[in-house]
Amino acid sequence: MADITEAERHIVAASYHLLKALQATKVIGNDARGILEELDLRLSTVIKLNENQQEAENIKELETRLVSSHQTITSLHLSYSRIWASGPVVILEYLEAVREVQGLTESLEGMALNRTSKGVLDQAKTTLHMAMDRLQNELIHILVQNRQCFEHEYASPLPVFEVYPIYEESVVSNDDDSVEDASLKGRSSSETEDCAMDLIHPDVVPQIKSIADIMFSSDYAPEFCLVFTAFWKDVFAEHSMILYVEQLSIEDVKQMEWKHMNSRIRKWRVAMRRIIGVYLGCAKRLFDQVLGEYGHVSSACLLEASRGPLFCLLNFGHAVLIGPHKPEWLFCLLDMYEVLADLIPDLDALFPQETESLIRIEFHELLSQLGESVRTILKELGNRITTCTSTTPFQNGGIHHLTKYLVNYILCFAEYEDTLHLLLQDEEHDSERGDVERSTVARVDPNPSCVLATYLQSLTSILEAALDKKSGLYRDSSLKHIFLMNNIHYTVEKIKNSKICPYFGDDWIRKHIVMFRQHAMYYQRTTWSSLLTFLRDDGKTGKAALKARCQEFNAAFEDLYKSQTRWVVPDPQLREEVTISSSKTVIQVYRNFVNKIINSIGEKHIKYTEQELGMHVMDLLEGSSKSLSHSWKR
Repeated sequence: MADITEAERHIVAASYHLLKALQATKVIGNDARGILEELDLRLSTVIKLNENQQEAENIKELETRLVSSHQTITSLHLSYSRIWASGPVVILEYLEAVREVQGLTESLEGMALNRTSKGVLDQAKTTLHMAMDRLQNELIHILVQNRQCFEHEYASPLPVFEVYPIYEESVVSNDDDSVEDASLKGRSSSETEDCAMDLIHPDVVPQIKSIADIMFSSDYAPEFCLVFTAFWKDVFAEHSMILYVEQLSIEDVKQMEWKHMNSRIRKWRVAMRRIIGVYLGCAKRLFDQVLGEYGHVSSACLLEASRGPLFCLLNFGHAVLIGPHKPEWLFCLLDMYEVLADLIPDLDALFPQETESLIRIEFHELLSQLGESVRTILKELGNRITTCTSTTPFQNGGIHHLTKYLVNYILCFAEYEDTLHLLLQDEEHDSERGDVERSTVARVDPNPSCVLATYLQSLTSILEAALDKKSGLYRDSSLKHIFLMNNIHYTVEKIKNSKICPYFGDDWIRKHIVMFRQHAMYYQRTTWSSLLTFLRDDGKTGKAALKARCQEFNAAFEDLYKSQTRWVVPDPQLREEVTISSSKTVIQVYRNFVNKIINSIGEKHIKYTEQELGMHVMDLLEGSSKSLSHSWKR
């Protein structure tokens, strides 16, 4: 049949409508109705042929357009190794050609397919797939060439924080402040400084988005996300290696020595702040710029890209919590708790979707467990002090290691007072609300009645009881009082001049000043009462008796001198106060005694002058054993 012209199409269409109208009337006879039905059949055939011809023409037109777009795309592929590096004109031409193929594909998919149209559709899909492959390569090239290098100066080695365990033979640093200083040194500025940067050069973000848009509209969203996510996954992995984030098994962590563990925890804290607080924040900004209009796709891609480092950080945190926790772990766990509590809001903002709730739940659970571990250590600390038993007295009555350890230990609490107050105020509850409360609880106002103050004062009370028990090991009552005086004085002076002093209050300070002064008084009374009995008037005035009393006093004083020069009062001011007070007591009695007997026995029997005796008393309690000669010549 010859091709139907446009005019003929209109005539056929009009005739067909007229025929349908006649068939609908009820006044036509059967013969006429039969003629109309035959005419209906003929017109339907003509219309069908007309529609087929029209569809063929449409397919031919689509094919022509497809060929043109295909030629444009392949030509640009051949002409430019990197289309997105060839200027906006070339990019626009390429995008228009791809959009044309995309539109043709959609048109063909909306048709009733025959052999011809299916062939054209296959060609369109092949062309579109070819373009999508090229777009993925272009995307990778743009990302690689325009990635901004992250600054790594913060990844330098960190100082080691060393706290000594509580046990009888523990040896503390020569620097009594080592525990306190370590806590302060460890909180390096590099860990907390704020940082923001572009992970990719800002000029190419629109180019990346243009690729994302064309691939998403072409139903190639998974392919775009796969390439985009894989690139950033590698970048995050590289960054994690720089920050020493690596996958460690629970067994690896359990077998670590304390110093190594401490170092790892410091690196973990830095990595947490950098990865969650800085790097992923920058990444989210980029992901939202590129994928923000596609709903949860942006955060889903970010989660997939960062899953490896995040779960490494999580796993290490959980591994640290396995096993018994000793007191020296407290400050590391507090550091971990504070870092994580600070970052929880950032984490929630990074992954807000319900589908990403698992990662949020994991980190919230880790925060809760860290808080519980801190509470456990705090509750067990008093028991550890109580169980520090010994069978031998501490040498020379000095400051016990336990006193140094515990006092310097609690001085570090000042750096964590808000967190400790929060965790102590509700020990019996699970820590579910810990992260919520942290953001709402006001800064602690230190006072002697708050929960942290109660806890600190209870620890010092336990320490005092332990020291009192240890003082019972001394056979010499004088040395017992020196020991208690030294340890209470050390505790008072350390607390009085520290940030935790407000938690004890003036009444506590005054009470304990009275305590160590009482022990100083008891020492003097116990030490000199027996010695001075030789100098008191016993009613015997005979020359031989007086000489014997002089000799007995000299021998007793020399024995005392030999033993008590070995005893130690480490604080110079306290030692001076004690020895001056002792000297005044002894010299006064000695002067009166000498004045009474010198005329009876003569000066040659007086071994020590007042000045010499006073100087010898001032030698006491220096921690270096000395002796006096038992013979003298005048």
